[in-house]
Amino acid sequence: MLPRSPWRTPGTAARVLAVSSAALVLLGAAPAAAAPSDQPGGTSAVLDSRALDQLQQRATEVQTGLQEQQAEVAAAREELAAAERAVAEAEEVATAAEGELAVHQRAVADYAAAVYRDGGAVTPLTLLLSGGDPADVVAAMGFLDVVDAHAAGVIGAAAGLRQAALDQQRRAAAALEQARARADAVADRVAELEAAASAVTDELDEALTVVDRQLAQLQREQLEVNEQTAANWRAYVDQLTAAGITPPPAAQLRDAPAGLPAGLVPVGASGGGAQRGAAQLPRQPSSLLVLPAETLTAVTTAMDALGAPYAPGTAGPDSWDCGSLVQTAYGAAGVALPNTQADLFAVTTPVPAADVLPGDLVFLGTPESGLGHVGIALDPKTMLAADGRAGAVVVRTLPSDQLLGIGRPSLGQRSPVAAPGPTGGALRVECGNTIYPPSYDGARAWGGYPNGLIPPSAMCPIGVGAHTLRCDAAAAYKAMSAAFAAAFGSPICITDSYRTYARQVDLYGRKPALAAVPGTSNHGWGLAVDLCGGIERFGTPQYAWMKANAGRFGFLHPDWAEPGRGREEPWHWEFAGT
Repeated sequence: MLPRSPWRTPGTAARVLAVSSAALVLLGAAPAAAAPSDQPGGTSAVLDSRALDQLQQRATEVQTGLQEQQAEVAAAREELAAAERAVAEAEEVATAAEGELAVHQRAVADYAAAVYRDGGAVTPLTLLLSGGDPADVVAAMGFLDVVDAHAAGVIGAAAGLRQAALDQQRRAAAALEQARARADAVADRVAELEAAASAVTDELDEALTVVDRQLAQLQREQLEVNEQTAANWRAYVDQLTAAGITPPPAAQLRDAPAGLPAGLVPVGASGGGAQRGAAQLPRQPSSLLVLPAETLTAVTTAMDALGAPYAPGTAGPDSWDCGSLVQTAYGAAGVALPNTQADLFAVTTPVPAADVLPGDLVFLGTPESGLGHVGIALDPKTMLAADGRAGAVVVRTLPSDQLLGIGRPSLGQRSPVAAPGPTGGALRVECGNTIYPPSYDGARAWGGYPNGLIPPSAMCPIGVGAHTLRCDAAAAYKAMSAAFAAAFGSPICITDSYRTYARQVDLYGRKPALAAVPGTSNHGWGLAVDLCGGIERFGTPQYAWMKANAGRFGFLHPDWAEPGRGREEPWHWEFAGT
C-alpha cells in the first residue's frame, strides 16, 4: 500500500489560503506575499481518502494474487508448448519408422517376387535336386541362410523401431493431456482473480469520483493562490507608480549606499551594511521596496506564465521547464541568462539566504541528488516556478530544508562554478522531477495514486482523440509532436496512452500471457505511449528521429524494448519524469 499523502484536508487547506501582507525582513510590506498550500500545486498530489486507501488495499491484494499466478501461467503455457512439441516430434519419428519398415518390407517382397519369376522359391531341396557340384550346393545353402537371417533381422529391427515410436507417441499424447489439464486449471484460477479484479474496479471507480472532486477543489485553491499572488504583485507595482517611483536600472542599485538615486535609501543586509541590487523609499507606516526595472519586468513576465503546464525541454509559451522560464522572464528584461538549472546556478551571483528579495533565484536540492530545481523568489517563504511535481507553473512554498542557495541576476554574473551533482548513485533531479535512465523499468508511482486509478482531474489531454497523460507528460508530448510534425509534415501517430485499471483488467483477461498484470502497466501511470506512423518499426526515419530527439522532451525508449532484448517494442515510449 502506498504511503498516505501529505496533503491537508480541504478545510485545512482553505484556512491557509488567506493572503496576508507578511513583512519582508527589514522592509515592511511584501509585494507578493501569498500563502500557498504546503505542497506544490494540485495536479500531482492526492488527498487523504480512507475509502480510496481501503479499496487500493483490495486492488493490491488482487494484483498480488495475479502476479503470483503469472509465474504459474507462464510455466503452464511453457509446459503445454513443450508437450505439443514432443507430440509433434513423436509423430514425426513414428511416421519415419513406418516408412522405414515399409521400405524393408518392399525389399523382401521384391526378393520373393524375383525368386518366383526365376522358377519358384529357393530351398535346400531344390539346390540338391539341381545336381550341381556338392561344394556349390553347400555354399548356396549357406548364402540362403544368411539372406533369410538378414531379411528377418531387418524387418524385425524396423518393426521394433515402429513399436518404440508408437510407444513414444502414446507417452507424448498422455503428457499433452496432462499439460492441457494443468493449463485449464490455471486458467480457471486466473478467471477467478480476474472476476475479483473486475469487482474491485467498480468500487474503485466510485471512490475515484469522490477523490476527483476533492482534487478539483485543491486545484481551485491553487488557482486562487496563483491569482491572488499575481494580484498582490500588480498592487505592488501600482504602489510604485503612485509613489512617483520610476524603477531604476539594475546598474544604479549595485553600489549601495553611495550610488543610489536621490530619495532612496539602502536595504539592510542580514550581516550588517547594505544589500546590493535593491533600495527602499522611506515612508510611513512602512518603507516601500524599490527593485531594479529588470527585476520588475522579469517577475511580471513570470506571473503571466502562471498555470501553464510544466514540460521538460520546452520554453513557452504553451509550456515551460524551470530553467527556460527563468531565462525567458529575465530575457524579457534584457538580462541574458542560461536556460538550465545547472548553468543558472553556475553563473548567478549569490546572496545570503536571509537577504532574499523578490526576483532572486532560488536553487533547491538535497545532498544526495544535488541541484534539483530553480525558481523565482517572491518573498522569504514563497516562490514561483515551473514545477515538475506540480506539472505546472505555480506559486509554492519555498522549502528551507532544500535550499542550496539564493542568486541575484541583477548583480551580474560571477565566474562559473560547478553545480552540486548527485552522489552515491542517486538519480538526477530536474525541476523537481527525478530523471530515470533508459534502463529503468520499475514502478513509476506519483502523487500517491494507484496504478490505473488516477483521477481525471490529475490528467491532461494530448489533443488526439481521448488520449490523456500526466499533465507534464502531456505538455511534453505535444511539444515533441509539434517538432515531429515540422520534420515529417504530420504530428506523431498514437495508438495508446493512459490505461485505466479497468482497461488493464480487460486486456489481461484477453491476453494473460502477453499483457501486464493489472495495476503494473507503465500505461497505468499516464507516462507511457504506444506510437505508430513508422515509429512502430525499427530502422525507419520516424523511429530514428525519435531516438535522436525524444530525450529533449523527456521521453525515452526503455532498454527492455530495444532490439535483441527478447521483447522488442519499437512503438513503446515512456516519459522519464516521476
